[in-house]
Amino acid sequence: MYKKVLIVDDNEDIISFIKPALEAEGFSVDFALKGYEALEKVNNDLDIILLDVMLPDLNGFDICKRIREKINCPIIFLTARGLEEERIKGFLLGGDDYIVKPFSLKELILRINVHFKRTCENVRKKETTKLNFDNLSVNLISKCIEQNGIEIDFTKKEYEIIELLCTHPGQVFSKEQIFETIWGYDSESNLNTVTEHIKRIRSKFNFNNISNNYIKTAWGIGYKWESLNI
Repeated sequence: MYKKVLIVDDNEDIISFIKPALEAEGFSVDFALKGYEALEKVNNDLDIILLDVMLPDLNGFDICKRIREKINCPIIFLTARGLEEERIKGFLLGGDDYIVKPFSLKELILRINVHFKRTCENVRKKETTKLNFDNLSVNLISKCIEQNGIEIDFTKKEYEIIELLCTHPGQVFSKEQIFETIWGYDSESNLNTVTEHIKRIRSKFNFNNISNNYIKTAWGIGYKWESLNI
């Protein structure tokens, strides 16, 4: 799959610096030197937009606002203007990231890939609203889990663990990965809470006579969802 990037910057040296590096990573790259030119090139085929703030005809913030009226692909501001109030303004207008010049090309490519991967995952989740596993179904929209049409009551965190695992069947997640994804780095809880939540989930599966417990322990590593989606 080609990842299509639009670079909007009036500095041709910057474009010459970024474009070949992205193309070497498999990206399809187009560019615009002015704001109005960029708006003419904005379409639903774009996956990422790199947007400078200081342009000769239109302010980058105004461009971001107009882009958001058309499409929802990630917008990464790439600018020498790094004041806090400007970064906040960029996010409020619909920007997804803010990188201040001078920047690391390696970091830029990493951030682009992160946004691209997240976008692909969001699209996949929207396209797949319900996952079915034998007699168990997980609705990713209503956040409802049912066995033979009867809803099983899970807490928010229990459901989030189930969704994380069942949307990546067969992939082993360590306790650390589960904790950081569900609770976050700043949580006052600890890794033991992951074990306790897994126990409660399994208990509810067993209580509802679900013979396939789905969540399997990968000893010394973590947990995985074993049943494949049908």
